[in-house]
Amino acid sequence: MTTDQNDSGQNNSSAKSNETSERLTENLLKLEQLSARLVAAMSSKRKIDPNLQGPSGELFMKAAAAYMAEMMNNPSKIVEHQVAYWGKSLKHYVEAQKVLSEGKLETPADTGPEDRRFSDPMWDTHPYFNYIKQQYLMNSEAVTQAVADMDGLSASDRKRVDYFSRQIVDMFSPNNFLGTNPTALARAAETEGQSLVDGLENLVRDIEANNGELLVTLADKEAFQVGENLGTSKGGVVYRNRMFELVQYSPQTETVHKTPLIIFPPWINKFYILDLKTKNSLINWITEQGFTLFVVSWVNPNAAYADVGMDDYVNDGYLEAINVVKKITNEKKVNVVGYCIAGTTLALTLSKLKKLGDKSVKSATFFTTLTDFSDQGEVGVFLDEGFVGGIEREVAEKGLLDSFFMSRTFSYLRSNDLIYAPAIRNYMMGEAPPAFDLLYWNGDGTNLPGRMTVEYLRNLCQENHFARGIYEMEGDTLSIQDVDVPVCAIACETDHIAAWKSSYNGVRQFGSKSKTFILSESGHIAGIVNPPSKQKYGHYTNDDLDQGAAKWHEGAEFHEGSWWPRWGEWLSKHSGTQIPARKLGDSKHPVLCDAPGTYVLSPVSD
Repeated sequence: MTTDQNDSGQNNSSAKSNETSERLTENLLKLEQLSARLVAAMSSKRKIDPNLQGPSGELFMKAAAAYMAEMMNNPSKIVEHQVAYWGKSLKHYVEAQKVLSEGKLETPADTGPEDRRFSDPMWDTHPYFNYIKQQYLMNSEAVTQAVADMDGLSASDRKRVDYFSRQIVDMFSPNNFLGTNPTALARAAETEGQSLVDGLENLVRDIEANNGELLVTLADKEAFQVGENLGTSKGGVVYRNRMFELVQYSPQTETVHKTPLIIFPPWINKFYILDLKTKNSLINWITEQGFTLFVVSWVNPNAAYADVGMDDYVNDGYLEAINVVKKITNEKKVNVVGYCIAGTTLALTLSKLKKLGDKSVKSATFFTTLTDFSDQGEVGVFLDEGFVGGIEREVAEKGLLDSFFMSRTFSYLRSNDLIYAPAIRNYMMGEAPPAFDLLYWNGDGTNLPGRMTVEYLRNLCQENHFARGIYEMEGDTLSIQDVDVPVCAIACETDHIAAWKSSYNGVRQFGSKSKTFILSESGHIAGIVNPPSKQKYGHYTNDDLDQGAAKWHEGAEFHEGSWWPRWGEWLSKHSGTQIPARKLGDSKHPVLCDAPGTYVLSPVSD
């Protein structure tokens, strides 16, 4: 190689180095500019009741007092915990130092459990990252054990201390910080800082979109449009009032069952979760089975709905929908389905119908529904007086509970999946949110009317009036035992919103002589949206509901595949003979617009 060639190579290398340095400098300047924009965005944050920002200091004071009492009354247990933790930490340090002192760039033996947060091989192979990971897991174990062994707390306080301690432990995971996340650091180096610029832009955009609050965008908002590539089952809106649009779906069979079916989805979210894509659409599947299907699409309320309560949902929602469907189909009876909060309200409606002597409902199906709130499950950590009082003050001022609060609350029930992992991807890695239909729906939230929110939280969640038989509505006292129509209830094994054992306990108290309970694998959404074609999640059945939940599960038979066909057979028995398929609407209820309607498209009510 000649001297000229050497000089040329060195010049090229130098130029490339200078170019890299310039790009890095440019990106650092961009970060500085974006930081100023971030500060401006966060300064626009509106004042929120402190009780809606997290647990009150009183809870941690109780925990500290309980810990101090334990130290005084049972010091040996505290010392045992500390000595065990110190011993593990010291052993961990000595092993790491020993390997390094031998000149080996290796990690000591790692026998800890697999954790998908640490899936990057660097967590296992790089001494620095492996040491941090193992020490974090030891710290987590120590905190978890200390909380588990703590005495002197009530059951509710213990549950809340455990939950919020886990939240803190999860928040401090080393993969949540740039300096201790090998994947994010490698990405930043590869892109010469561009990933950090893109990530900060994503962060600023999210905070600006939520009035100074941080709510991680879970899915690409430009990738989906309801009615275009989500919620595309054929049908039409055949009725509309201020509370809901009634969507009737087009038949897919020449004949249908005589008794029509109405689905009441929860108004905390939008109904197209049941119609994401044709292949996993429960709505499409039901029409394929030969049922005349109507679905209620609830309005997304604004402040004008402040005084709408549970009675309005029952009267102007459930009872009105039932009456309209009876008129359109010229039938005296209907079958009904209620999902989550809509299932709870369906139970109230059935009790109300019994008081009225109205036998319009032939059978009822409940998806992941709580009717007895004596055990509130994981959600119970947010149902203390401080949190509910904060919501009460919020809706008194605003007239509604903004969708932001429900979205954030439910996200924290699965914080690693719905907060930290997306935040790492969006903000540290600088990636765009994925085009994921389920996560898009999850982010398409709805507001809740002020009065209804307080009534639901106070009278049902906190005071459990319905299960206690003392729920008052328009002069009637409603009771769980009034639910006396044939019932099929589907609960989900890992449901973090409506715990299956609580759902089961409610069903057992129904006055119905015919009760079927099905337990699906998976959680609140995936356990329900579980098409047979996927062969993904199985389900359990047991006809004996005269025993507690644990015994029921112990004696249950497991079945591979979806519960949909089993429910379809049950529903068929309550749906009458076959008749020619019905057209949409009638002369007095013409089609107002195509499915999925207009209410589902609106961010707030006009």
